[in-house]
Amino acid sequence: MTQTQVILDQVVLIKVDATIYGARKKLNKEDLVLADGSKLPPEDLASLGSKRLLDPDRLSVFNRLKKEAERICLRVGTRFLGGFIVPVAAAAQVTVELDRIAQDFALAKAEFLDGYDAAVQDWMVKHPEFAGIIEKAIDSVALVATRLAFDYLVVSVALPEQMPIQEVERLESKIGSLSEQMFHEIAVDANLLVEQSLLGKEQVTRNALRPIKRIRDKLDGLSFLDHRVAPVVATIDDLLGKIPNRGSIEGSLLQEILATAMLLADPDKTRRHGEGLLATQVPAIETDADVVLGVDDIEETINPEESEPSLPAYSTSVINETTENDPDFTDLFDGIFDDEIEAELATDDWAFDVLLDQHQSDLETSHGAEEDHDSNHATEPATVTAGDDEDADDSDQDYWF
Repeated sequence: MTQTQVILDQVVLIKVDATIYGARKKLNKEDLVLADGSKLPPEDLASLGSKRLLDPDRLSVFNRLKKEAERICLRVGTRFLGGFIVPVAAAAQVTVELDRIAQDFALAKAEFLDGYDAAVQDWMVKHPEFAGIIEKAIDSVALVATRLAFDYLVVSVALPEQMPIQEVERLESKIGSLSEQMFHEIAVDANLLVEQSLLGKEQVTRNALRPIKRIRDKLDGLSFLDHRVAPVVATIDDLLGKIPNRGSIEGSLLQEILATAMLLADPDKTRRHGEGLLATQVPAIETDADVVLGVDDIEETINPEESEPSLPAYSTSVINETTENDPDFTDLFDGIFDDEIEAELATDDWAFDVLLDQHQSDLETSHGAEEDHDSNHATEPATVTAGDDEDADDSDQDYWF
């Protein structure tokens, strides 16, 4: 089975079909009153545009509902072929929300049609000098009813059994670009968070972190699109785990939040961050024959009793050590801040320093605690039950979002 088919088996395509009446008609020459000697340009040079038939604010509810439907799909999915690729596991949740949007749209439509004639009359009263050209272009209520509709469709996507190789490659190329689109959408959300809620703030409330939680959930749900996503999710989880249950967020923790958001706001840096973290998980071990062992071979070669305690899988201190020796990741955090915020932050490496200092502090605290524990219980045998720590770690985190 190809990687493309593996991805397609885990997603559905949701197409949102929202038709909204424009309440516009083409502006004709006879609609204009020209001064003596005035001349309109020919049609191949300039267009007259359109005229409004009623107050556009009366149609804003339909545009709002359409955008809300798109946000619901983007919360867990990403754009694809004019619709939204959504994980199969999240499809039911999305359709429930879209059903609610459809009901709200139907109610708004009925209300609009009931007041359509009055809305047109109000518009002509507001523009009495042009009431004539408005009245000539008015559409019937029956026609307007056909121009207001909301629906959606959920379909599965699969590779046909009989398909020219060129078409297969074209579809695979589209599927391969899904991760790029996902990282771009994440960057847009993270940039909005930085600009609207974090920059220039000395403290924030926990509500300001809702976008980060949404970003984390979206990445987690679409992690099968790119192998670099999982360590990025782990980085966000580590950050969210430090958020206090009550009170404002400030100081070094706020700086770490800002640094993480700035990282997520750059798609390239986010991908390289995940790639760098993955590179530290399975170090290459060379034999005398210069053969690099796989994970299974490494596990068999190393004696568990002689191995040193390992660092956390996504420790930032490990990133620092690796980036100093690996030229592929020396600029992992370079340029994390753009020109618009250079006045607020001293150097391009500030975000890296914040994350590094915070993780280094956590590691030192953890290491000190381990030494105290070992000295107090050196003579006492310890019984370890497999799964105890996992049960504690797997408990649901209340993120209050």
